[in-house]
Amino acid sequence: MLYFAAGSAAEFNLFTIWHSLPNFFDYMFETLPTLHVSDLFADSHTKGSFAYWGYRLPIQMPLIWETLQLALASTLVAVAIATLLAFLAANNAWSPPPLRFAIRVLVAFLRTMPELAWAVIFVMAFGIGAIPGFLALMLHTIGSLTKLFYEAVESAQDKPVRGLMACGASPLQRVRFALWPQVKPIFLSYGFMRLEINFRSSTILGLVGAGGIGQELMTNIKLDRYDQVSITLLLIIIVVSLLDMLSGRLRQWVLEGKK
Repeated sequence: MLYFAAGSAAEFNLFTIWHSLPNFFDYMFETLPTLHVSDLFADSHTKGSFAYWGYRLPIQMPLIWETLQLALASTLVAVAIATLLAFLAANNAWSPPPLRFAIRVLVAFLRTMPELAWAVIFVMAFGIGAIPGFLALMLHTIGSLTKLFYEAVESAQDKPVRGLMACGASPLQRVRFALWPQVKPIFLSYGFMRLEINFRSSTILGLVGAGGIGQELMTNIKLDRYDQVSITLLLIIIVVSLLDMLSGRLRQWVLEGKK
């Protein structure tokens, strides 16, 4: 009953979805390129060839690279800032309670705002380009990672901390030699995971003018260039898959010492 009540409130209708499925498949079919077996390897002026289908690759490949740079730069900056904020926000890192509270409120606000909302705000402020995408991804990543990081710090074992306290170590030394070695693998794992998320998100942010391959995708959709929609999506899928594999290997190498 609760399921049907929630569906009714959200105007969710299985019959509408069922009757709309043909429209969905029609659109997907239209995005498929028209390829002719006899002309597959002809030049870019021959309709039905791979070259004709990918005539915008010289434009799309730099945009894919821009999207990767956007995701990597925003993730690196956010990880550095989130690491600092996490140790200041953790209950066992000896920072003043008002400072801990202020940081937690700030990062809660940052992660509450979706990346898309941040991107729209920054596009209005800075115009179309990569800067709005970078700022949107960075702020949301700081909010998300800081929470994950300070929870990891609070879950660290306190025996090494108490041992250093007994030796007269300063709070900074306790963080450096007791807490950081315990949480570093967790921080790295979350950082790699966030890099994957940020690449996917940067693709979506391009739809609102925040730079990257998403802008190309939106342009192709608006101009009904269906064959270019398919090749753009294919590029995104390939890069996301490669990034997932690469980040998985890096995570395994860093955290487990395996190649």
